[in-house]
Amino acid sequence: MSYVNLLIHAVVRTYKSEQTLPADDRIKFLYQEMWGIITSKGGYLYRINSMPDHVHILFTMPATVSLSEFMQTLKGSSSKIIKTQDGFEKFVAWGEGYAALSKSIEDKQQIINYIINQQEHHKTTTFRDEYIAFIKEMGINLDERDWGR
Repeated sequence: MSYVNLLIHAVVRTYKSEQTLPADDRIKFLYQEMWGIITSKGGYLYRINSMPDHVHILFTMPATVSLSEFMQTLKGSSSKIIKTQDGFEKFVAWGEGYAALSKSIEDKQQIINYIINQQEHHKTTTFRDEYIAFIKEMGINLDERDWGR
């Protein structure tokens, strides 16, 4: 038997990082849909939170599914569903790609707290700066051409 724990902190941007997600209780519909998609793929959602231009998700996923397949399903399915919902009229699509970083189980509570505090965090930090720092944490530099997609 295989024992695997793939803890992933992912950030999904709206198309062109436009502010198209609701900032009120209607966003809970998106959270419920993503929770359902993650569960249906064999994953477990620890925490989700968003700002009008992006979503942070902390989840586990099974080793039998590739991250790209997992994220493609999550983004594609959620996009189709929310476009039909009240409060998401401005939503066009998710941005191209995503940022995802595998994390240690010891970091789980710290990341959960970070995700919970997104609204407070973004009072002093822009999403662009946050995203660049996230990419740098991966040991990668942001390709500026990707920001506008």
